[in-house]
Amino acid sequence: MQDEIETDEIIKDIFRRGKTCFVPRYRFQSNHMDMVRLASPEEIASLPKTSWNIHQPGEDEAREEALSTGGLDLIFMPGLGFDKQGNRLGRGRGYYDTFLRRCEQHQQAKPYTMALAFKEQICDQVPVDEHDVKVDEVLYEDTP
Repeated sequence: MQDEIETDEIIKDIFRRGKTCFVPRYRFQSNHMDMVRLASPEEIASLPKTSWNIHQPGEDEAREEALSTGGLDLIFMPGLGFDKQGNRLGRGRGYYDTFLRRCEQHQQAKPYTMALAFKEQICDQVPVDEHDVKVDEVLYEDTP
């Protein structure tokens, strides 16, 4: 989204390194999200846009789903704000928290979670509840 770190170059690098890349596909009538395989970095621009202005494969489009083929090693986590304890303030729907709980049930090891943030998104403390899952690392530029 507009207020999030741009990931195009990261996605291109994933493909240059011969890795497999999955992107989120949200079901807007619920808090369900799948991670589905991306064929190439160029494909993103051709995907339909959601009402949130996010490119994603259509719900009826058949795609390889990460949890059905072994799971994920790394997930980049979006958010509005983060604290240095790994707490994340999302957009309130619970898509990523719910998906991470599904990961725990379907794959042997939990994926490493990393938030990419602007330094302005780093807070002393963000509000959390029992459903929120901490991120393993928050990466941001901290220049004096």
